[in-house]
Amino acid sequence: MEQKRLYRSSTNKMLCGVCSGIADYLNIDPTIIRLLWVIFGCMGAGVVAYIVAAIIIPVRYER
Repeated sequence: MEQKRLYRSSTNKMLCGVCSGIADYLNIDPTIIRLLWVIFGCMGAGVVAYIVAAIIIPVRYER
């Protein structure tokens, strides 16, 4: 059984690949995560959280 790990996507990304990486981890469509992130961004905390996530989540280079 393979252990799931959270990575930023290097192929399916718009800005830094954070939303796509989270969607891959949760096994859902990246568009849903992106829409949720926009909603949180309008509340004020989303922008800071995205920047922090882009810094601390490692990139998985896919071929």
